[in-house]
Amino acid sequence: MNFKVFLPYLLVMAVVTYSIRVLPLVLVKQKIKNRFFNSILYYIPYTVLSAMTIPAIFYATNSIISAIAGLIVAIVLAYNRKSLIVVAVGACCAVLVTEGIMGII
Repeated sequence: MNFKVFLPYLLVMAVVTYSIRVLPLVLVKQKIKNRFFNSILYYIPYTVLSAMTIPAIFYATNSIISAIAGLIVAIVLAYNRKSLIVVAVGACCAVLVTEGIMGII
């Protein structure tokens, strides 16, 4: 890509990213006391992480069946309050076993 084309893209991206992070700090001077708004702000990181992770799960494997098996194992382990490493390894093992059974590997 030509630098003259790339530079405006980079500047627009920098301004948008910076403004998204700075505007709440500038506009909200005091502590937010509304319980409803606080509950929304509390769950935003989990929602964004889920929205980025769930679609990637279905495209990371060779088969949708093994992806679903890994997702189910991850949900069960997370529901039982296992650590992040245990959940990730369990989901990977479920995908490996499922693809091995299906003969994809």
